Amino acid sequence: RLKIATTAALFFGGFQALMPVIGWFGGSQFSDVVTGYDHWVAFFLLALIGAKMIRDSSSKVPGEKVADLLDRRILALLAVATSIDALAVGVTFAFLEVSIVYSVAVIGAVTFVLSFIGVYIGGGLAGLSERRIGIIGGLVLIGIGLKILLEGLYL
Repeated sequence: RLKIATTAALFFGGFQALMPVIGWFGGSQFSDVVTGYDHWVAFFLLALIGAKMIRDSSSKVPGEKVADLLDRRILALLAVATSIDALAVGVTFAFLEVSIVYSVAVIGAVTFVLSFIGVYIGGGLAGLSERRIGIIGGLVLIGIGLKILLEGLYL
């Protein structure tokens, strides 16, 4: 569990720190593109991953091994999907002349710690009912994607 929690935390913390840097370097050149579509991209990626988790968990036969939901490819996709909006934040940082180093250090550290705690605690609960937790996890991802989409459309 410690290794999985650390790996997941590195992916999420790393991408949450990296995306504002990319946005900061891109500055105003990409602001219209990023802010115009970031919520749609995040929604579709999270909805697809969430639907796959639900499908895999629903079709699981007792005793059958479910696909590794913390596979590095899936982790990278989740990390990108949940940090796309941070790209737009980086663009804003460029306009506000914010200290990018301090900002991304705080963003990355907080995301790392919270992701580590969530995955570590979640790993301890997984034995209760892998099928239910997989379905709930998929629904949570779809819900996060929907929240990002609605915020992007109406804010």
